[in-house]
Amino acid sequence: MNKYLFLSVPPQVHVKMNKYLFLSVPPQVHVKMNKYLFLSVPPQVHVKMADEAVCVGPAPTNKSYLNMDAIMDAIRKTGSQAVHPGYGFLSENKEFAKRLAAEDVVFIGPDTHAIHAMGDKIESKLLAKAANVNVIPGFDGVVEDAVKIAGEIGYPVMIKASAGGGGKGMRIAWNDDETREGFRLSSQEAASSFGDDRLLIEKFVDNPRHIEIQVLADKHGNALWLNERECSIQRRNQKVVEEAPSTFLDPETRRAMGEQAVQLAKAVQYSSAGTVEFLVDSNKNFYFLEMNTRLQVEHPITECITGLDLVQQMIRVAKGFPLLHKQEDIPINGWAIESRVYAEDPYKSFGLPSIGRLSQYQEPINLPKVRVDSGIQEGSDISIYYDPMISKLVTYGATRAEALQRMEDALDNYVIRGVTHNIPLLREIITHPRFISGDITTNFLPEEYPEGFKGHQLTSEGRRELVATAAALYVSAQLRSQRFLGNLRVSTTPQERRQWELCVELEKGSHAVAVSRSGSTFTVEVDGVKVEVSGEWNLASALLPVTINRTPRVLQCLSRDAGGDITLQYLGTQFKVRVLSQLVSTLSAHMPEKVPEDTSSILRSPMPGSVVAVSVKPGDVVAEGQEICVIEAMKMQNSLIAAKAAKVSPPLPCNYSPGCCCKLQCSQSTSLVK
Repeated sequence: MNKYLFLSVPPQVHVKMNKYLFLSVPPQVHVKMNKYLFLSVPPQVHVKMADEAVCVGPAPTNKSYLNMDAIMDAIRKTGSQAVHPGYGFLSENKEFAKRLAAEDVVFIGPDTHAIHAMGDKIESKLLAKAANVNVIPGFDGVVEDAVKIAGEIGYPVMIKASAGGGGKGMRIAWNDDETREGFRLSSQEAASSFGDDRLLIEKFVDNPRHIEIQVLADKHGNALWLNERECSIQRRNQKVVEEAPSTFLDPETRRAMGEQAVQLAKAVQYSSAGTVEFLVDSNKNFYFLEMNTRLQVEHPITECITGLDLVQQMIRVAKGFPLLHKQEDIPINGWAIESRVYAEDPYKSFGLPSIGRLSQYQEPINLPKVRVDSGIQEGSDISIYYDPMISKLVTYGATRAEALQRMEDALDNYVIRGVTHNIPLLREIITHPRFISGDITTNFLPEEYPEGFKGHQLTSEGRRELVATAAALYVSAQLRSQRFLGNLRVSTTPQERRQWELCVELEKGSHAVAVSRSGSTFTVEVDGVKVEVSGEWNLASALLPVTINRTPRVLQCLSRDAGGDITLQYLGTQFKVRVLSQLVSTLSAHMPEKVPEDTSSILRSPMPGSVVAVSVKPGDVVAEGQEICVIEAMKMQNSLIAAKAAKVSPPLPCNYSPGCCCKLQCSQSTSLVK
């Protein structure tokens, strides 16, 4: 029996084999196997599934998943014969592939020449030019004087890590100051994530689409393009929603992009699954961006529309088998959409990391044509050390409209408690008229939400639906509290009420409502309009399926207390509602309100992470916009600046001098500077 090692980073590798050794980073590996052997840091679901598990070190990546010595020791100890590198860390590291080859261990991926050629963005751009692939104008050497080079190219420019990917080590600069800061932060991120701080600078294509071509090649000179994936919905250069195929490409452009992708793969003698990424302008001109010599996070949507299992194909190629298919055999069947579900706060820069323990977790896998690739469960921890992705939520349909409707239903039925998540943003994206029409670019989020994401904005009808549902839920809870084992708690209690007069407070507004009940159906009069709400009203369930004016909805009751405070997730967004009787509402008007804390003079960490640099000390006078410190969270570095001119006073995270580095941990909302 063969034994394989899978080096897998978040979130999933889907495999069909007999016995494997997995080196996997939390949180997810999606597997269908009989026996497993995993290498891992703190145990997750995939480790619990394994017959054997070997720890490769503590959580920090430089002590575990970037520690080649520890990984090689594990390979020798377990006798693994092959390694699948997963998505990140060492998946595009030629030195790791060389060390495997030196010990006769098969690397399930391309050879070291292709990894080196395409993994280095500077060299890959030169090779793309030589292979007659369209490229973006820019500087093709190693950057030393970033400001000078940016000025020669012309602003705006893109600064990015030569050895990186996944949005790490990337910045857009519109002037000299932004170039200096972007160069500094990008080089630090690149060194932290990839162990290589080299950068390149190229012209930034404004308002482009990000469309990538999946390629598959064997060791016998055969190569295919497996259609495209549209990845234009991004924040901080990281993908959020992907779909296949693209609404933008016509057959001729698709073929041209596919053929250039194959030309590049053949030019470097590529053999495995890989992805060639392009930027596409409004006139359908396309330019080579980079090639990822590994499996992409978003590969499931390609599997959905082609019927090919990409991991299985990678294993076959690594074993030396020729491809089973020809180009004319590759179909586009239906439409697939992937939403990346993150432990992030979407109200902060479209998603700053969140950590915590999943107190309740329920995937919508009961719905038809829904796939959830994850490796966490109820009780799992989301830490600061890795990418905050919880899962990949994939829906498939015969048409794009069908796939979108299934995604909408899946997001409504996805239960995640204990950490802040980005489902509100995902649902707003896939229901946005512009997204539905296919009119998108990589600037979609900042263009549609210039003041930042604020959640679902209630219409008059939506407000009435939410108020009516909250009132019906409140009454249902009151009725249930009067019963025990189906009987009234007090035998002398008069006949159950059928009508209630309530006051519902929502978003600083107050609504007087009248509620009447007939069985499991409530008729609620809100602002003179009657709303009919019916459902099973199972108050112990995480989901609250109801029918509102004959329209089915799935809400979630996130919290509810005896004081009438209810938090409902409605159309993806959380709303705080307060339901009171008319008497209590009248009396509450006399209660004093708590004055909120004035935080205008305090700099607080907007996310959990590590303080890696402090640029000021107590007593310094800082100007508005001046950097105070740098927080590293989930492999991204974030510069925190002063919101106004001020004098620095304690607390500071440490007594280090300006520019020093430390690894002080800070939780979300930690006060850093006054």
